Amino acid sequence: MEGVNKIISIEHQEIPEAINGMTYTKNFRSATAEEWYIFVPGFKDPFSGGAAGKAIIHYNLFGNKDVFINTTVIFDDPDLHKEVHHKLVYGLAEEIVNRLVGYADTLLSVHSGMNSYQAEYKS
Repeated sequence: MEGVNKIISIEHQEIPEAINGMTYTKNFRSATAEEWYIFVPGFKDPFSGGAAGKAIIHYNLFGNKDVFINTTVIFDDPDLHKEVHHKLVYGLAEEIVNRLVGYADTLLSVHSGMNSYQAEYKS
């Protein structure tokens, strides 16, 4: 039972630290989309050693309130693909939407191995 408590304790510390330490760098912007590199403390792309992931945000240019902003988050660090980090991935993706998209209606697709999921945010 002590091992389970240790995992829960680490998880509760790790999520806020990762979210608070998360930073972004805009890589590309076009008339309809933005691409952001996502830097998360303790995680990185295994090939480049850089950003742990990226977020791609496709905007609605026509002003139609029924159209969602499509947001894709891709985590490249294999450690974020492990099932033990499901809550961390969820928390990071949630914060990415809050910070980069705001309160617009959003269709979210998260790609992170076993922790991949899709969600819909409606204001």
